[in-house]
Amino acid sequence: MWRKTTIVALILFVAVISSHCNKKSQVQGLTLDVTFAEGELSDDLITDVQYRWKTTAGYEKIGQEMQVYVHFWHDNNLLFQDDHIPDVPIAEWEADQEYVYSRRIYIPEFIDEFDPEFRGEETLRLSVGISSPYDTTNETQQEILKKKLKVIPPPLDTPEKIYEDGWYDLEINPDSVLGKWRWTAREARCIVDNPKRDALLVIKGGVNLEALEDQKVIFKINDRILDEFIPEESYFEKSYDIKKEELGEGEQFFLTIATDKVFVPAEIIPGSKDERELGLQISFIYFR
Repeated sequence: MWRKTTIVALILFVAVISSHCNKKSQVQGLTLDVTFAEGELSDDLITDVQYRWKTTAGYEKIGQEMQVYVHFWHDNNLLFQDDHIPDVPIAEWEADQEYVYSRRIYIPEFIDEFDPEFRGEETLRLSVGISSPYDTTNETQQEILKKKLKVIPPPLDTPEKIYEDGWYDLEINPDSVLGKWRWTAREARCIVDNPKRDALLVIKGGVNLEALEDQKVIFKINDRILDEFIPEESYFEKSYDIKKEELGEGEQFFLTIATDKVFVPAEIIPGSKDERELGLQISFIYFR
């Protein structure tokens, strides 16, 4: 009888300890408010997120390097994350203070409007907290905020893009920095719906610094040069606030991505049979 009672007690004790270990611990005296620049969130959206951290008189300074983890969950899948180090490191935070900053995020496409069970919106679960940047087990995670977010499909007037001349087929490599991309020829052109309003243009891409030195990148809207630059690193991300006057009066406009130098892999890579004339890797064009 004693042995059965002891075993039952031991099982209960282990269950309690296990439950406690799996629950993210809380930080005393620290609160967080998160707001989005957009009134309504949709997928395929770039938006700014404001983080407003407040410490109370009871906040105890954390004397070690920590990062903020920001996880967006759809059902049981981690859709995307924006882990980061705040401008003022957490190790320097003091009691009775407020730390406010903004970061830009991209909510990827994930809504299936053709799903028979779709009811006009989806829910994302936002989880924000702090953890050690060196933690690979999540044991140091301390959750500060949990929040449900309603996400709808993009508005019907969201501009569509057609990849016209100068583009090669989509390539995917999850292990690369870009993840997916299209190579351009010396010049590549998109036809884009003209929203007749101000809009945000974001272009992410890459250059092959080993193949080409000082390769110039040129962006044009219709016949006007929007920007030209020589990337100092292999990957670049450029953001532009486009005024409606720059888009012209037509129902569509041309977005051209060009370069002054190209290379043929078969001519510089031993064993390569790739005879394409390659200019730039473009992984992401956002216009909305």
